Amino acid sequence: MYKAKSSKSIIIKFIIVFLLLMGSFLVAMIYGAANTSVKEVWLAITTNASSDTITMIREIRFPREVAAIFVGAALSVSGAIMQGLTRNPLADPGLLGLTAGANAALAIMIALIPSANYYLIMFACFLGAAIGVLMVFGIGALRKGGFSPLRIVLAGAAISALLYGIADGVGLYFKISKDVSMWTAGGLLGANWSQLKLIIPLVMIGIIISLLFSRQLTVLSLNEEVAIGLGQKITRIKIILYIIIILLAGASVAIVGNLAFLGLMIPHIVRQIVGTDYRFILPMSAIFGAAFMSIADTLARTINAPYETPIAAIVAIFGLPFFLFIVQKGGKAIS
Repeated sequence: MYKAKSSKSIIIKFIIVFLLLMGSFLVAMIYGAANTSVKEVWLAITTNASSDTITMIREIRFPREVAAIFVGAALSVSGAIMQGLTRNPLADPGLLGLTAGANAALAIMIALIPSANYYLIMFACFLGAAIGVLMVFGIGALRKGGFSPLRIVLAGAAISALLYGIADGVGLYFKISKDVSMWTAGGLLGANWSQLKLIIPLVMIGIIISLLFSRQLTVLSLNEEVAIGLGQKITRIKIILYIIIILLAGASVAIVGNLAFLGLMIPHIVRQIVGTDYRFILPMSAIFGAAFMSIADTLARTINAPYETPIAAIVAIFGLPFFLFIVQKGGKAIS
């Protein structure tokens, strides 16, 4: 009886959050520097009708909001996986060197190969994200007990500062600061269908594989010794999940640039909704993160229309107080 009631409650919560996502997407498609109508949005999506407004919706606003949804889902799921693997409440792709590494690699790629296409830039982001996280965990493993939450966060802050400095230095030396800043400022202005054709399959693959390992991740997040006792091959599972984190974070940086706090904040909110079982945390993080990112992008486009407010600033307004709240609430646990 209890399980049935619990399952019904979870389903209702998923439906509510999914409706929030649909509502935020519709609002994002209607409102902006140029407001449109529901009818024009419907015609742009479902027909071949043509007008200036419909073309704007179809070629600019629609791909931008689809990008927002997949970036929000990717960063939220990667943050949830990272928090589960490290058992660190402060883990986030932006705080543990992934996005900084991707940004540094992106700057180097633009400097050395100015004509690089989107596939090369994407590869650079994945490689940089992998190097960033390896540097952070390499420093964290230098001492016994090195994977404590506090030491990992400090290592992440140091490595992130170093990699952001490298990106800025490359930009200044090669006089490409403007090009680099367009990527790293954190925005969806340049999102287009050619990028999404590459990004969406990667994000979908990463999220689906993470769901297949959600049960193992739940056990790992509670106790690694228990996972070993249950016969789990934890090394293989960790490698696969870290590859998924790099895949999701690298794909996100390739579209939106530097965007901290999203992967930290959303999983914490989701745990308050569905509990500690990653079979529910991961899909709910994907949906809730997509809805949040869609809302944030709508605010970025409308707060100071027709000018664009950096979406990274919008996310930080919510994320920084949340980060400080987590530190204050869990200070004893992470010290």
